[in-house]
Amino acid sequence: MLKEVTKDMLIGQILEQDATVAPIMMASGMHCIGCPSSQSESLEEAAMVHGLDCDDLVGKINEYLALKNE
Repeated sequence: MLKEVTKDMLIGQILEQDATVAPIMMASGMHCIGCPSSQSESLEEAAMVHGLDCDDLVGKINEYLALKNE
């Protein structure tokens, strides 16, 4: 069970541990999370490519995980 993400975690690693965070990534503009190359990108690298604030994305995902894991 995934309890928290960090910006250095790989997209593939995150989704393997908890695929329910995918909609959060997609809603933020990260539509290519199923792409083979994205699986080996860190969350920070993917956010940079898509022009997203990684800290904001990490915060949203971790807020969701905290509520889910209560």
